[in-house]
This record gives sequence, C-alpha cells and structure tokens, in this order.
Amino acid sequence: MVDGGSGWPRKVIVVGAGIVGLSTAWFLQERGVEVEVVDRKGVAAGASWGNAGWISPGLAIPLNEPSVLRYGLRSLLSPSAPLHVPATLDPGLWSFLLRFAANCRWPSWTRAVRANLPLNEESIEAFDVLTYNGVRAPLVHAPITAAFRTPKQARALLHELRRISAAGQQVAHAPLRREQLVEHVPLASGALTAGVRIDGQRYVDPGAFVHALGRSVMSRGATVYAFEVTDVRSDGGKVTVSSSKGTTLTADAVVVATGAWLPKLAAQWGVRTQVRAGRGYSFTVPVDRPVPGPIYLPEVRVACTPYQGKLRVAGTMEFRSPDAPLVPARLEAIIASARPLLDGVRWEERTDVWVGPRPVTPDGRPLVGATGRPGVYVAGGHGMWGMAHGPATGRLLAEQITTGKQPAALREFDPLR
Repeated sequence: MVDGGSGWPRKVIVVGAGIVGLSTAWFLQERGVEVEVVDRKGVAAGASWGNAGWISPGLAIPLNEPSVLRYGLRSLLSPSAPLHVPATLDPGLWSFLLRFAANCRWPSWTRAVRANLPLNEESIEAFDVLTYNGVRAPLVHAPITAAFRTPKQARALLHELRRISAAGQQVAHAPLRREQLVEHVPLASGALTAGVRIDGQRYVDPGAFVHALGRSVMSRGATVYAFEVTDVRSDGGKVTVSSSKGTTLTADAVVVATGAWLPKLAAQWGVRTQVRAGRGYSFTVPVDRPVPGPIYLPEVRVACTPYQGKLRVAGTMEFRSPDAPLVPARLEAIIASARPLLDGVRWEERTDVWVGPRPVTPDGRPLVGATGRPGVYVAGGHGMWGMAHGPATGRLLAEQITTGKQPAALREFDPLR
C-alpha cells in the first residue's frame, strides 16, 4: 500500500544483505518505511565480508584508468598477475572486456571520477550517521599509507591524485621518505624506499560492521529471510518477489542489491549496462611488528588492514563466475608479490582464506536508481568501493524511493543509461 499523504511506498523489500542492501534498508527505515530483507545466504555472505574494509574516499579511484588497460593486456600473458582473465569462450565476458577497454580513456575516467564525487563526499558522514544511531561497530580513523620501491613509482600516485584534484576532489596527502615510511609502516621491508600518506581515511572490520548493521535493521522491525529470489513481478501497484520453491513476498517496491549477481534479474527491467564479477581474495596472517594503519602496495595491487590483532591481506582482480570455487594459485600470487615488500609477516600461518565477487561495470559508474519496471530499483556495480560507498548509496536511494525524485547525485548512475 502506498501512503496516501506522501505518495511513497510504505513497505519495501530489499534483495541483498550486503553493505549496499542493508544501508538502503536502514535509511528507508529512517524515513518511516517498513522493510523486509531477503538474501540467498544471509547477512554479509558476498563481497561484504572479506574485503579490506577501507572507508577511503581519497583512494576510491575508478578502475577504468588508461594505464589499467595497458597493464591488463600485459597481465593476460601472466597467470600470476594481480589482474587475471582466465582463458574462456564466454562471449559475455569478452563483450564486457571490450566495453571496459573502450572506457579506458581519460574522458571516460574523468567522468567516472566526477560522478563518484558525491559518494566520496558523503561516504564518511553516512558511516557516522549509522554509528551514531545504533550500528554498534567501530569506525577507526587512520591514514592509508601507500608504499613503493622507488620515489618514481610514488610520483605516479601523486600524479593520479593531482588528476583527481583537477576533477573536483581534494585529497589530503603527503609524500614520505624511507625513514618516514617506516614510522607509518613498521612492516616495510628494505625494498620499500618511498611512500604517500593519504589522510582523513577510515577502516572497519567489514564483516563485523555489516553484521552490526543487519542487527540494527532487524531491531527496527525488519525480518531477514534466507532464500534466493528468482523472479520479481510488478503489477497493479504491487511488487512480488519469489523463489524457485514458491516462497513469495509482496510490497509496494523492491530494491535489488545483489552485487555481482545483479544481472540474473536486472536485464529484464531494461538495465543494459553489464555487471561482471571482479573477484577479490583475502586472508589473515599474524605479524611480528605493529600495524598502525592500512597499507597499500600499488605496484602489486595489494591492500592490507589491521584485523583482530593481525593483518588482513587482500588483492587480485579475477574475472570469473561469482560462484566459481576459490583458485589457490591466486592466493599464492598475492603472497609471492607482497612477500618481498613486507617483513615480519608469517605468511604460512594464514587463516580466514576467502574469495568474494566485486560487481564491476565497464564505465566505472555503479547502477543506482529506478528501472524500467514500476516500483523496481537496483543498487550495485560499485566495483572495489562497495564498502566505502554503500551507506551513501543507501541514503541517496532511500531519498529517491520516498520522494519520487532522482537526487542529482544519482543522475550519472541511472540504471537505464
């Protein structure tokens, strides 16, 4: 039933219990909407559990930078490279990669940077709103330190930060000499001689945060159902979601926030922009030195975060089915690339080995908003930055659903573009 006074939906089903879906549910509740949440496996079962947990608007850089295309072409010949495309005859994947390559141009990259500016600007504030209002999980303030073998490599990141500044986002940062780098990164090996400190960032334990968010949503009256939605129907002002086993739920509107699984449902609603799984791997290792804050190793594209007294190591971008099993060779590739750069890490004692599919679009912009079906919305495609952008996305989408007006910040993310 739609509220006669305001015109907004009184009840919404959110499909997907990751950071994006649960944030949307929470902010809908803030606006007085009754919410039900559905996920095929439960809270934080996808990319929301094992990621690096960075709330880092200063480094939320679109993937479609021109240098990534050059790097990607070289990576095709190396099975151990951080970017991996397995040999496959999947025409959908190659179609996606061709579209991605076409967007690896400075104009497309700059457009993506500018489009993401509102999410970056609201990122930390949206997390603060959650933690100040019942989401019981720590949000840790700390700079992110990028470490490099040579000052020349560090200058490449400094140049990229200048490009981001020119596009409209100011990122507080400072170059570091070797002795300064070691103060921030006691694990730095002798191979690392320069760094860049990115100030004003945060990090979380992502699984713990998303579970806390789920508890907050449930404490406000939502029920979380565990089944896979296989069909969504919109008819007569109502939306019905159903499973292959006949389970159904009905509401005034639905938000589909299923990450890398979004294409299973979204294509039938006029959503033409492709979403593919860019799978990331992570694991936890004990360390013999302090870890004051997150560490970024751009040369090998590895992100490290303090995690439960140890170090979570995350990396790789593997274009494979979201449900494919973990590939041990990808873990070994991360370790082989990071081992020479960090000392005091007990690599062989790793635990919490994980793989998760990050939803990647070819143009570096997520899909957030109304579809071609009345009452059906989608939210996904944030790539590596779903954790950082999830709460801001949820707040903006809740505004659109309850007012019927698309916020200016969501125009570049129109799912029907």
